Amino acid sequence: MKKYKITVNGQTYEVEVEEIGAEPVETPAPTKTPGPSATPPPAAKPEQPKQTQPAPRGGSTVTAPMPGTVLSIKVKPGDQVNQGDVLLILEAMKMENEIMAPVSGKVTSVNITEGASVNSGDVLIVLG
Repeated sequence: MKKYKITVNGQTYEVEVEEIGAEPVETPAPTKTPGPSATPPPAAKPEQPKQTQPAPRGGSTVTAPMPGTVLSIKVKPGDQVNQGDVLLILEAMKMENEIMAPVSGKVTSVNITEGASVNSGDVLIVLG
């Protein structure tokens, strides 16, 4: 076993690394060091399916391309949009991403609110 000190984002961790193929060496009792715990994270709660309005015949749904937070919504139901128009701003990974209309059409429903957290694939807006 070899001991190393590793600094990540200003936080120092003490780690032990065992060489593969080497004979195991007895180590003293573990000491408390700051860092991630060895216990597995708690099991995630199963997600409840969201109630979304299906896309009308010939319509289109706009889904979240990645998990994030909705910063602002630029359209409301009844608005007419053209392909490429900005529908909303989604903050993900500390970046503001413009979510644009994939097709021209009328906004039939907005399924999110400003400040809401969304997951990848969630239906955000339905175009008709």
